[in-house]
Amino acid sequence: MATVVLLVLLIVFLVLFIRVAYQNITCYLITPRSIKKIMEKQGVYGPKPRFLVGNILDMASLVSKSTSKDMDTINHDIVGRLLPHFLTWSKQYGKRFIFWNGIEPRMCITETEHIKELLSKYSTKAGKSWLQQQGSKHFIGRGLLMANGDDWHHQRHIVAPAFTGDKLKGYGGHMVDCTKHMLQSLQNALELGQTEFEIGEYMTRLTADIISRTEFDCSYEKGQQIFHLLTVLQNLCAQSSRHLWFPGSRFFPSKYNREIKSLKMEVERLLMEIIQSRRDCVEIGRSSSYGNDLLGMLLNEMQKKKGNIGFSINLQLIMDECKTFFFAGHETTALLLTWTVMLLASNPEWQDKVRAEVKEVCNGGEFSIDHLSKLSSLNMVINESLRLYPPASVLPRIAFEDIKLGDLHIPKGLSMWIPVLAIHHSEELWGKDVNEFNPDRFASKSYTPGRFIPFAAGPRNCVGQSFAMMEAKIILAMLITKFSFTISDSYRHAPVIILTIKPKYGVQVCLKSLDP
Repeated sequence: MATVVLLVLLIVFLVLFIRVAYQNITCYLITPRSIKKIMEKQGVYGPKPRFLVGNILDMASLVSKSTSKDMDTINHDIVGRLLPHFLTWSKQYGKRFIFWNGIEPRMCITETEHIKELLSKYSTKAGKSWLQQQGSKHFIGRGLLMANGDDWHHQRHIVAPAFTGDKLKGYGGHMVDCTKHMLQSLQNALELGQTEFEIGEYMTRLTADIISRTEFDCSYEKGQQIFHLLTVLQNLCAQSSRHLWFPGSRFFPSKYNREIKSLKMEVERLLMEIIQSRRDCVEIGRSSSYGNDLLGMLLNEMQKKKGNIGFSINLQLIMDECKTFFFAGHETTALLLTWTVMLLASNPEWQDKVRAEVKEVCNGGEFSIDHLSKLSSLNMVINESLRLYPPASVLPRIAFEDIKLGDLHIPKGLSMWIPVLAIHHSEELWGKDVNEFNPDRFASKSYTPGRFIPFAAGPRNCVGQSFAMMEAKIILAMLITKFSFTISDSYRHAPVIILTIKPKYGVQVCLKSLDP
């Protein structure tokens, strides 16, 4: 009897082993090779990949070399610095080329018609790849940013009401109040003799305070530790491609895996305290609902879906959404504000122009959100900042089934890489002054679809786009009427990519109060 049991167990083990081995061989060898051959038949080539690691080491070497030195002056020609592999391979293989992120083949797409078609027509047939999801699993999990298919559709449907017109107007008061507090702290520092400020720190704290109050009904102080841990997690996740190339590497008890899992657990513990306090208020009868902010909407939806068949929302998904919006709701907007202040500080004529516009629109009164629609110059400046320094330098999508992009047959499993930064800096699309700060280029609202995509495009565009733009306009309009600012001599221009485009040493500006 024992022999029979052992034999059955051995057979089960062998079947499982063969199945896992076949899946790995298919995933790591057969499928990528098949995709490579299909694309080569269509004339799409690229650098030769190394076994398992693909072109990761080549990319790392090129980026390390290009960013090893700071830029001598404030120069916006940064594609060669941040995406040197794109420049190298596009010169060698043309506009369309394939490179390998480990075992994942990626085709570079720069033709605007293809980009428009991919992001709009095929929004449900392309999404986030397994490697992307694994790389961000401990950072933002399966929140809206990383969801696919029906899950994405349901999650978008749940969170979208938090960013509609009426809601946004309600958030405006919080944005103005938080900005007043930040401006007062700058004024206090000036009165104590400080003249130079690292403006990025102030913008990061301000946008974190705003997202804490508007979407999670808590102060920045309460969420401060969450923001700090998410920043550390972000830096670790930026290195994920170096740790996921080997089969099963995510299960190894390595220092990297232990550290990232420990940080994730601590973030989720802190989030659960916020969530539980909201649930306690309902359970003891202090409140009849979980609230009408983003967290309240998620908790209300979880309560409604209990026992229902179909898409279900649980506490893990709520925490993933919280992490996604804690990060996306302050990180990208803080960077947009930081780069815009740098551009205005080094282009005083535009600073004066925006300041005059805000004063004219306010007509001597106090600034309010009703003035936002009339600030056309400020809107142009923000768009030009997003063009030169888009928070996300690339947009990746993977095909879930065979699709047709123009004259190209895209096989299932091919990841498409849209180099947003390179497209925003394309002389062919924007003209010879492409690397100059010229907000006037946005005076006309008609421009080629697919060439300006700071918030992506199509159904999967950024759900918080209107929130971010409204926030940026409020903060900049209030800042520019309170202070004038110039670039400090200590500022070192050195953009780097850590998931988003950041100033390596921050942005130092000299402030001067405009109050009498």
